[in-house]
Amino acid sequence: MSLINKEVSDFSVMAYQNKDFKPVTKSDIQGKWSVFFFYPADFTFVCPTELEDLQNNYAKFQEAGCEIYSVSCDTHFVHKAWHDHSDRISKITYPMLADPAHVLAKEFDVLIENDGLAERGTFIVNPECKIVAYEVNAGNVGRNAEELFRKLQACQFVHEHGDQVCPAKWKPGAETLKPSLDLVGEL
Repeated sequence: MSLINKEVSDFSVMAYQNKDFKPVTKSDIQGKWSVFFFYPADFTFVCPTELEDLQNNYAKFQEAGCEIYSVSCDTHFVHKAWHDHSDRISKITYPMLADPAHVLAKEFDVLIENDGLAERGTFIVNPECKIVAYEVNAGNVGRNAEELFRKLQACQFVHEHGDQVCPAKWKPGAETLKPSLDLVGEL
């Protein structure tokens, strides 16, 4: 079953951000764009490369009005320990959400039940708290923050211009498509 247009349910989890612990709830994502970036676990191999890539692109996401939330089933204490001991992770300034009770992993349907870990899932959530794009990768395949940013920009454009769609590889300023009834047969 698709998660597109599913509204994110109420939630409350702890986060580690900027050397502090803080709660994050649904009210924190309402009215703005969000990316939920699930990864299997702290102190692993592919995950730090992805999280560092997100940090290297974080300013672009912020300028686009989007908050990044990395999420694993570790506790906020483990996030802090990883942040304190990893050169790559120590650079992170976006919220690292702790999901040891699997609240978010179940909500976004990425929980690997037998392992108590999350799949490598990426979700773009609009200001109405609805999932508008997502992908789930195998645990051994890393993701690309620049491509994720391009997808965010396309989702934002379509959100603002509901009568237009973005073709493959679309970037801001490029030509979009405006579906018409005459073209329906070609879809």
